[in-house]
Amino acid sequence: MIVPLVEAVADTCGGKGGTLGALLRAGLPVPDGFVVPFAAYRAAVGDLGLGRFADEPDDLTVARQAIVARPLHATVMDALGRALDELGDPPVAVRSSAANEDTGQASAAGQHESFLAVHGVSDVADAVRACWASLSSPRAVAYRGASGRDDQPSADPVMAVVVQRHLDAEVSGVMFTPAGPDSATEIEASWGLGPSIVGGAVTPDAYRVAEDGMVTRTVADKRTRLDRRGTRLVVRDVPTRARHQPTIDDATAAQLAELGKEIAAVLGGPQDVEWAIVDGRTWVLQARPITAALPRRPLPSGSSDVPAATLTGTPGSHGTVTGTARIVRGPGDFARVNPGDILVCPFTDPAWTPLLRIAAGVVTETGGVLSHAAIVAREHAIPAVLGIPNATSMLHDDTLITIDGTTGTVTATDA
Repeated sequence: MIVPLVEAVADTCGGKGGTLGALLRAGLPVPDGFVVPFAAYRAAVGDLGLGRFADEPDDLTVARQAIVARPLHATVMDALGRALDELGDPPVAVRSSAANEDTGQASAAGQHESFLAVHGVSDVADAVRACWASLSSPRAVAYRGASGRDDQPSADPVMAVVVQRHLDAEVSGVMFTPAGPDSATEIEASWGLGPSIVGGAVTPDAYRVAEDGMVTRTVADKRTRLDRRGTRLVVRDVPTRARHQPTIDDATAAQLAELGKEIAAVLGGPQDVEWAIVDGRTWVLQARPITAALPRRPLPSGSSDVPAATLTGTPGSHGTVTGTARIVRGPGDFARVNPGDILVCPFTDPAWTPLLRIAAGVVTETGGVLSHAAIVAREHAIPAVLGIPNATSMLHDDTLITIDGTTGTVTATDA
C-alpha cells in the first residue's frame, strides 16, 4: 500500500509522483520519499460513494468532511509508520498527486493541498486525508470545470499522495525550461521556502538564461520569506540589506538552466520545475509540462507615448481586455466580483481559482510569472499583469481599466 518514490509511475501514483520517480531513476537530485498510491485512496473512500455528491458548495463540504473524518486503515497506518522510520522520521512534505494533475493538458497548479514540515505518523495521516479531501474543494472543482475535465466520461477523480523529506531551503524558485532551440530558460527565485513564490506572496528575482549562456536578471524587492520553525511555517521579514540582494548569482542561474535541460530530456519536453537550494546543493522538488507560453518581458522603449494614467508591471498572461476594476483584498471580497470584472488584488493564491472562471483579467501587487495563479490565468486565457506595487490603492473600484498582459500595462481608461 506504500510505493517507494524511486519506483513510482503515473498510472498508480499520479502525475507528480510518477515524474519524481522518473527523475530519481535518472539519477537527478530529488529528495527521497514514498507515495501513498491511488489504491489506498480507493480503499479508504470507495464505500463513501462520493460520486453521488453534486458540485455544489454544501455537497462539496459534506464530501470533504466525510474524507477527513475517515480514519486510515490500520494496515495503511502501519505502512506509513514503517516508511517514515526508513527515512529517519524527519519532517516531511506531503503533497497531492492526483490523476490528470501535472499533465501537458492541465497543470492543476496549486489546486490541491500540500503541506510542509509535517512530523510524525499521526500528522502525516491527517495530511494525507486532507490531500484526498482537496479533490472536492471549490477551487479544484472550478479548475476541472474550466479545463473541461468534468465533462469527460471518466471515473471519479482519484488522488495519490507524495511524502518526501522536507528541505529547509535558503533559496527556492521556479524554472521554465526552453520551449525551443532558440528559447531561453526563465527562472524566478526568492529567499526561504517555495510557497512564497508559487503562491504569489512575494515578487521574486527574475533570471533569463539564453542558449549561449548569457544571463540577464531583474532583482526584486523581496520583503518577506517563509521558513520552518519546528512543525510550523512562519513568515519573516527579510533584512533590509538582503531585500535587493540577488538570491542567486549568474553561475548558479546557468547551472540551474543546465539542470533544467537534463530534466526536459528525461521527461521528453519543456518543463515547469520547482527547485530549492540547501547548503549549496540544488534539489528538484517537482516538474510538469508547460501548459501555456509565457509573455516576453518587453525591452525598455523610452517612448513618451505612454499615457500618464498607465501603470507598468510584469506581463503575466497574454491578451488585452477592458473591464470594471474590482478591488479584492481577500476571500471576504469574493462575493463582490461580477462576471467581466478585472481583479485588482495584493496577490492571488490558488484559493482564488473560482474567480478566474468569471473574471476578465487580473492585476496583482506581488507575484511572478511562474506562480500558480499566473499559470492558471494563462491556461484560462485571462490577461494578467503582475507586480504593480500599491495597485489596490492607485486603482479604484468600479472604474474602467484596460490591461495588456502581453506588455504588462494597466491604464485607467476613464481617468
